[in-house]
Amino acid sequence: MANEIKGIAASNGVAIAKAYKLVDPDLSFEQRTIGDVEAEKGRLRAAFDASKKDLEQIRDKATASMGEAEAEVFTAHIMVLEDPELLGGIEGQIASEQVNAEVALKATTDMYIGMFEGMADDNPYMAERAADIRDVTKRIMSHLLGKQLPNPALINEEVIIVANDMTPSDTAQLDRRFVKGFITNIGGRTAHAAIMARTLEIPAIVGSEVATEQIADGQAMILDGLDGLAIIEPSDEQIKTYRAKGDRYLEQKVEWAKLKDEKSVTADGKEFVIGANIGTPKDLDGVTDNGGEGIGLYRTEFLYMDSKELPTEEEQFNAYKAVLEGMDGKTVTVRTMDIGGDKYLPYLPLPKEENPFLGYRAIRISLDRDDIFRTQLRALLRASVYGDLWIMFPMVATLPEFRAARDIFYEEKAKLQAQGTAIADGIKLGIMIEVPAAAVLADKFAQEVDFFSIGTNDLIGYSMAADRGNDKISYLYQPYNPSILRLIKNVIDSAHKYGKFAAMCGEMAGDPIALPILVGMGLDEFSMSATSMLQARSLMKKLNTTEMATLADQALDAETNDEVKALVEQTVLNK
Repeated sequence: MANEIKGIAASNGVAIAKAYKLVDPDLSFEQRTIGDVEAEKGRLRAAFDASKKDLEQIRDKATASMGEAEAEVFTAHIMVLEDPELLGGIEGQIASEQVNAEVALKATTDMYIGMFEGMADDNPYMAERAADIRDVTKRIMSHLLGKQLPNPALINEEVIIVANDMTPSDTAQLDRRFVKGFITNIGGRTAHAAIMARTLEIPAIVGSEVATEQIADGQAMILDGLDGLAIIEPSDEQIKTYRAKGDRYLEQKVEWAKLKDEKSVTADGKEFVIGANIGTPKDLDGVTDNGGEGIGLYRTEFLYMDSKELPTEEEQFNAYKAVLEGMDGKTVTVRTMDIGGDKYLPYLPLPKEENPFLGYRAIRISLDRDDIFRTQLRALLRASVYGDLWIMFPMVATLPEFRAARDIFYEEKAKLQAQGTAIADGIKLGIMIEVPAAAVLADKFAQEVDFFSIGTNDLIGYSMAADRGNDKISYLYQPYNPSILRLIKNVIDSAHKYGKFAAMCGEMAGDPIALPILVGMGLDEFSMSATSMLQARSLMKKLNTTEMATLADQALDAETNDEVKALVEQTVLNK
């Protein structure tokens, strides 16, 4: 009988393929006394050679699929392997201590890692070297122990990834031709892995808790990203049923695609803006293919995360220019660097914190390290002439933070203008509303900013005091809770009171339960994963704004998340 695993439905679609476990093997070992030192050195050299072949293959595949710049990290790993001092140091340890290669490898590389990490505060490049040695050590160790390391870049057949979690770098390596979906043990619908799955248009389930325990590598499985269900070793009948379900979803997507070039308008003729959230210029095709009316969130941190060092002003300028030109005059809202929390840069060591999500991150880093911030703002200012640029600052909690960021923007603008650099008129400056303090004080902010963009993923987490990546308390991710809705209503009303624009760039904007309420509240722009836009437009066309305003009032007066959900289902979705 087939085994079923429930999780959180994170990205729509149905996949049927065999499991590929993206789980590191157990690389533990025991110390042994070695009699034949030369034979042990030979075993070590064989592991080095095998590791080099692995990395050359991975590098070539990464170069072909992602470009030379993305593949550079593997070249760096090969250079570590080719360093004669590393191999010589390990061989010396084997000879002098008469220990097995595993012990000598760990002792020698631990020494190098500690040395480089000790220099990281003064030279961020050293932190990256330590990370390279750690990765290479794991690969050599796997060959010494005869165990296989998983590598998503080398997948060349249709699979469903099974992992504890998927990091941004893991998802960046996925080849959509072969990776048909993934299931993880941890995470919530708003985790980065879930968002990336929606961008890649592959089904995903997160927060299953037991996927890596209960699914074996190579097992046949069904992944239902619509309902959050995985079926291991399904029967022929189940395969037939779920193929049909997947086909129905694809047929629905074909119907939505007919709305690509239509306006986002309600049944009674009220126009809204439906835009997309993107991470890199490569995402523009998805925006265009799905009829995006703008970019509501350009997450610039991927520029930093995909680089081996701080991206230069010129590198950033070219990326921003590409997006602005690609959108052909439609608004592009760029979020300044949002590093911290769960997004780290190996070359920018951050202090160890008990709770990094409440710590040194986003605008707090930008204002503290204004050299980094100024470089980004100069690149944005120079790129502004290529489109309609709006800039927003993340994680703003107080008015002085916004004012400080705005002052730096105008300082850099004045410097560039003095040098004769062309800058567009009318660049708008706004803030992400994701800290409850800013949502409560929205009427004061509205008098100084040009626009708000509500980041509901964090706003909900901070309001409910619940980590959005913790599946144990995922029940507290309650986007329809009246307390959250009241904060959102206050932000929208405050913006409109002062003639300002109110957008939303959290995943809630594309949620079919939330969208009717947000229409009723008068939200101006709905920005979401590109793959959600046409479904949202289809739903919007069925809504009457007067009726939705009544629905919003009822939702605000409700008591629980479930009560609001039931209200929308009865009023709108079950019609």
